[in-house]
Amino acid sequence: MLYTVGEMAKVLGIPASTLRYYDKEKLLPCVERSKGGIRMFTDKDFEWLKVIECLKKSGLSIKEIRAFTEMIGRGDASLPERLALFRSRRDSVRKQLEEMQEMLALLEFKCWYYEEALKDGTESRVQNLSAEEIPKPHRTVKQNMNLLHFEK
Repeated sequence: MLYTVGEMAKVLGIPASTLRYYDKEKLLPCVERSKGGIRMFTDKDFEWLKVIECLKKSGLSIKEIRAFTEMIGRGDASLPERLALFRSRRDSVRKQLEEMQEMLALLEFKCWYYEEALKDGTESRVQNLSAEEIPKPHRTVKQNMNLLHFEK
């Protein structure tokens, strides 16, 4: 099936101008054009655009994505390079996920903390809870926060 720029943009949930920009930046070397010069996208192009979006969201610049596109153009000789790129992106995303999990845990703790303080109408009780009195999911966060006071 063939899609226009507008149709493909709608499917991907991105502005049509983004697709035009990708084409201008030579990220879409295989996109065909109609006799009238209109870009026509295929299902295979959709898959490629999902890869571009993944790489972009994982932190690669347009220049780096273009370099990846060029690797593909070099064929099988670039397979080790491409694998290294995706391993690097995977490792980076894993690290980001770990950091986000830590942030989420702290946010969850602080929500619990302020919910408890609101129930009491004051922070005094919740401020003075021992580690054993803090619910298990929040204990580690609180202990890690307290460790910072002693590292000076």
